Formats: sequence, structure tokens, C-alpha cells
Amino acid sequence: MAERVQKILSQWGIASRRQAEQMILAGRVRLNGEIVSLGSKADPHRDRLEVDGKAIQPANRPELIYILLNKPIGVLSTCYDPQHRPTVLDLLAEDLRQGRGIHPVGRLDSNSTGALLLTNDGNLTLSLTHPRYHLPKTYQVWIDGHPSESVLQKWRDGIMLMGKKTLPARVEVLKHRDRQTLLEVILVEGRNRQIRRIVRQLGFEVLKLHRTAIGSIQLNRPKLHSGRYRFLDDNEIHFLKNRVNLVTATNI
Repeated sequence: MAERVQKILSQWGIASRRQAEQMILAGRVRLNGEIVSLGSKADPHRDRLEVDGKAIQPANRPELIYILLNKPIGVLSTCYDPQHRPTVLDLLAEDLRQGRGIHPVGRLDSNSTGALLLTNDGNLTLSLTHPRYHLPKTYQVWIDGHPSESVLQKWRDGIMLMGKKTLPARVEVLKHRDRQTLLEVILVEGRNRQIRRIVRQLGFEVLKLHRTAIGSIQLNRPKLHSGRYRFLDDNEIHFLKNRVNLVTATNI
């Protein structure tokens, strides 16, 4: 059955759906010898698909891999950087970097650290990054100054960003140190640089931002040092798929 090429690449673990679209726009994908355009459809059992000149076949679909990484500062949450800055894939073993289609699920900006999921399960990536699934993410955030309880309550209730109010968040003070405050923040949405933008709007600046957990998947169970990674266990994979209804669903 013919399906959109980007969906096929995602299902085969070549790239996430969005990354597959970028590959198509860059002219890296060919269908039966012709450069693919967005919206093109193919039958994987009858047509010849190539990525960067290399033919891909359904039988060659790589084993699905699920990884938790503790991203260090200065590393980009992407598969490739034209300026040759370090990316999260550079932190993986060589056999995981090539031909597996592993990519980050969402992003942490370059100056942020902590928990980041990587996988070659395109369907899971698409679902986890879809706005309708509110997967909580936990952060520890050092800011300058000591915000009042009323200021923190504004954050908890929702802040207007780019004309749209943020969803309610959990924000608690963990400790004070000199003129700094450590907050624990739990968000159920992931707008671009959301925490940094909210903190600035409230009149403060983020000094350090570290993600400690994605749902029930935590960096300290077992503890992962900066730059290290581990494979998710079956319970963690089941948690993620159950969260986005992929346990029994066959077509998201």
C-alpha cells in the first residue's frame, strides 16, 4: 500500500517524521531514481527508495532502540550541525551513530543539560512531540534573585507567551543560596525555550537549567553522569508507549 515517503522513513526508523521531511526538502531522498518532493507516496514493497544514495528495504529496518542521555552543556540536540559543533549523536558509541536512524526526541537548548530521549522509533517520536500528549518533564532551575510567592503563583497559573497562555505548571522553591534560588519546575508542554522566556518575563534570569526526569524516567535511577547514556528498560518503554496510546495502537 502506498504511503507518504516521510511516514515510511519514520516507520522504518530512518528519521523522525519532521527530520524525514527536512531530508526530502534537502533533496536527499530518491524514489525510483527521482528526487522526492513532500507529499510523494511510495509502496515500500514495490518501489525503490534511496537516502543519500543508499537503498533502503523493509527487511533492513534497524532494531528499535530507546536511549536516555544526560546531555552536557554545549552539545546540540540534533543529528547534524553544518557548523560541525558537537551533537548528541557524537556521544553515542560508533555502532549507534551510523545506519540506525537514532535521533533526539524533542530538544534541550545548547546551554541546558540533563535528560534527553533518543530513539529510532519514528512513531513514538511523532507521538511524544505532539501537543495533545502532555508528558510531564521535571527541571531544576537556578535563577538570579528570590522571586516572591505571588510571582511564582503567576507562573503556576499560566503566563502569556506569544499570545497564548501556558498550561499550569508546578513550581516549588528547593533552596536559596546568596542571591540565587533553585526551583523545581514540572511542565506538561514544551514550547521553545519556555522556561527561560517565562523567567525573563517575570523579571529574572536563568543561570542554570537541568532536566532531571521525563515522566517517570529519571536520570538518577540509576544515576547517569554528564555525557553518559543508558538503554531504557522494558517498563520505561512501556510507560512511554502507553502514555501516547502506542501499546495497542497500530497507526498513529
